[in-house]
Amino acid sequence: LLLKIKEAGLGDTSAIGAYIFYNLIYAISSYPLGSLADRIGMKKILVSGLILFAIVYVGMAYANSNSAFLVLFAIYGVYAAATEGIAKAWITNICHPDDTATAIGTYTAFQSIATLLASSFAGLIWFYAGASTTFLLSGIIALVVAIYISRFRN
Repeated sequence: LLLKIKEAGLGDTSAIGAYIFYNLIYAISSYPLGSLADRIGMKKILVSGLILFAIVYVGMAYANSNSAFLVLFAIYGVYAAATEGIAKAWITNICHPDDTATAIGTYTAFQSIATLLASSFAGLIWFYAGASTTFLLSGIIALVVAIYISRFRN
């Protein structure tokens, strides 16, 4: 996301400001979304977060103004709040209590590996097909994952 806004002509200060803004929104949204997840279900919030991710990434494929980037970074902060802690909380609810730390550790390890692979693949797509293709493909994949998870029973 930061490379995209740099590519769009925003300077280093704007990129840093966007990252700070994203983190602020993430911090502000985490508690209310965690509380909401406790009331309506973690899966609903997690799937909603993935849909927000898809919106941000499809939006980044077409965004070219400061205001569009600002809105997308705000939505991205809400996405992070709706997925980061909630995914781990959901794992603790579905695993055996004796295996909680192992489950969270395994999830985090696979998440890190998947992030490395996805980032490498995205870099290749960006290099060969451009930023817009990278963002569109990422958004579509996130939407497919959201639909897949929404079909889980739990």
